[in-house]
Amino acid sequence: MLDTALDAGVSPETLRKIESGRVATPAFPTIAAIADVLGLSLDEVWAEINQSDGEAEPAGSGRTARERLAS
Repeated sequence: MLDTALDAGVSPETLRKIESGRVATPAFPTIAAIADVLGLSLDEVWAEINQSDGEAEPAGSGRTARERLAS
């Protein structure tokens, strides 16, 4: 997680807060930077958000955005 945070230009604590839901509405540039580091498109991120709400299937194949973030 440390490498992901630093590569995205955010503090590890900010990334932990986003991951745990303590930051309810992270800034779009922050999410875009994290997605880029994880090799995710913003469409994949959006699909993952909607899947969490039970509204959509995950985009692409392989690991989900959450799984990539956790590694």
